[in-house]
Amino acid sequence: MRNKTGLIGVPAIVIATVVMLVVPVPAFIIDILISLNISAAIVIMLMTMHVKRALDFSVFPAVLLVATLFRLALNVSVTRLVLLHGSAGAVVASFGKFVVGGQLVVGLVVFLILIVIQFVVVTSGAGRVAEVAARFTLDAMPGKQMAIDADLNAGLIDQATAKRRRQETADEADFYGAMDGASKFVRGDAIAAVVITVINLVGGLGVGVLGKHQSVTTAVHTYSLLSIGDGLASQIPALLLSISTGLIVTRAATDESDFGTDVIGQLRRQHGAIKIAGVVMAGMAIVPGLPHVAFLIVGAVLYFFGRRVSAAADATAVAAAQEDAVVPASPDTPQALALEMRVEPLELELSVSLIDLVDGAKGGDLLDRVKGLRRKLAIDKGLIIPPVRTRDNIALDNDTYTVRVHGVEVARGTAPPGKYLAIGDGLDMLPGIADVEPVFGLPAKWVAPEVRQQALIAGSTVIDRSSVITTHLGEIAARYASQLLSSQQVKILVDSVKATDPAVIDEMAAAQVTLTDLHRVMAGLLDEGVAIRDLVRIIEAVTERARQTKDPESLLEAARAALGSAIASQFSKEGLLPVIMLDAGLERSLVESVSPGEGSTVLNVDPRLAEGLVREIQALATQAEQTGREPVLVCPSRLRPALRRLLAVAAPRLGVLSVNELSSHVRVERIGVVNVAAQAV
Repeated sequence: MRNKTGLIGVPAIVIATVVMLVVPVPAFIIDILISLNISAAIVIMLMTMHVKRALDFSVFPAVLLVATLFRLALNVSVTRLVLLHGSAGAVVASFGKFVVGGQLVVGLVVFLILIVIQFVVVTSGAGRVAEVAARFTLDAMPGKQMAIDADLNAGLIDQATAKRRRQETADEADFYGAMDGASKFVRGDAIAAVVITVINLVGGLGVGVLGKHQSVTTAVHTYSLLSIGDGLASQIPALLLSISTGLIVTRAATDESDFGTDVIGQLRRQHGAIKIAGVVMAGMAIVPGLPHVAFLIVGAVLYFFGRRVSAAADATAVAAAQEDAVVPASPDTPQALALEMRVEPLELELSVSLIDLVDGAKGGDLLDRVKGLRRKLAIDKGLIIPPVRTRDNIALDNDTYTVRVHGVEVARGTAPPGKYLAIGDGLDMLPGIADVEPVFGLPAKWVAPEVRQQALIAGSTVIDRSSVITTHLGEIAARYASQLLSSQQVKILVDSVKATDPAVIDEMAAAQVTLTDLHRVMAGLLDEGVAIRDLVRIIEAVTERARQTKDPESLLEAARAALGSAIASQFSKEGLLPVIMLDAGLERSLVESVSPGEGSTVLNVDPRLAEGLVREIQALATQAEQTGREPVLVCPSRLRPALRRLLAVAAPRLGVLSVNELSSHVRVERIGVVNVAAQAV
């Protein structure tokens, strides 16, 4: 039934409208059709205000054309009745007599005012908005289509959703294009109304005076009032349709509510402006010469309305906050499960007894200290570590915390509530719980607060629990810095360099150095404890070497050579760098034994030679440390990577530098020479 109504009824209405242009219509039918015209205009305007999107009323351009044609057909029918019979039904007569008081001049003035409002204000603005919206929508179509294809390729949407979104994009372009043309109907209708009214005035005067031999006064009074009544009866629905056109093309509300709800909702958010306007109007009431009562009433109404809206907005905000607090997110939604299963780069888990460390109400400052740690690592290492996910774990023993890197536990420690960690001398004299300092492995004790002063007098260093955990977390972050550096962070750092030194990034792109190449170099630097703050020099060195080779180890050595002065300063103390050297013969043998491996070079030497080499280097390093010096091993650049990997397990804290990394601003102090008997290579 519904399909038949649309299939037969709508075309029948259009055909009947065209027939009205040539077939006389009785006055009684004219009254019904004029009433129908006004009611239809009201319905259309209300529909444009209640739709949530412009596309929800996508047939509006066609409806506007039919409504305009219907109104013009009514004008023709009314004109025919006026000129033939001197009357056009009760509705037109009422508009000519009652609405304008039977005064021709008043009717003309009101009619012209309606024409000006419709033609100059509403129609002109709506037409311009429709034109701009159509152009912008068409220009944005390629970008929207590409975004849909990108979401489809990324798996964010399925094929059906992509098809629906493409259709919506096409429909939106078609709608605003149609509205650009439909606005011309309204503009032409306003012009036609003026022309038809003038024709009715002149034609009625001629028919009355010449055809019916009436006096000029009688003819003017009869036909002119009917012409004005017809103009007013047709211009009121025409103005409603013009307003509807303006509303539909300027619809910029959300998809969640209609026009009226959006207006009220946004007024509620600006309740302060309403109250201020009320105060201003009340203030104007005391200005001499102004109508005090009217301004005072309006000001009071505005102020109390603003107060009421403000109270309602506050109540809504409180209710929303309570709802958010009470109603938890569904734990089995895909988003919640994806968030729960996500492996964080760096995690800190606390047992239940340590929750007070993150509770600000109880004086816990662990989270603030972790934020400070991230800033310190960024300044010292040039590494922006990801946010540390801190959470409780009921499976942990009391007073225990763990540190995880990419989901794997890499460190564990204890921090008894109400205790301080004492490190250093005089521990035997202090009562407490014996422990080991987690970073350097020094003997320590957890002591009570009342023993803290005694520990300080005994020469111990006393640290609170948050400092212990933060220091331990910082040591882990520095040790696993290369694993915490992600490709996304490298891109962020490169973008920051591009903002200040764009030429460096341009050269990097010209040398075809990818983010992966740079990521590998930066991770290698961090793995050896070298800061990556001077990213400009790192990129320049890598770019220059990449023009010759893309070997990762060679790129890393080029970056280290560029940062040589910073690396040497890192190990020197007061400008003095204690170094361990290799015997010339041993050095030559080792350089000749370097051979390529899987992605890196290796020392192809006899295992006994390698064992003796490591043992003697350890002995020299230990001997130097006993005198308060921290030495480094210096060797040729070709030998350095392989030798560094050989010593990584046995002497992880020993720096291995190449000769190219020694700078002139440090003084080299040779504290030992490795002289292992050369064996067959």
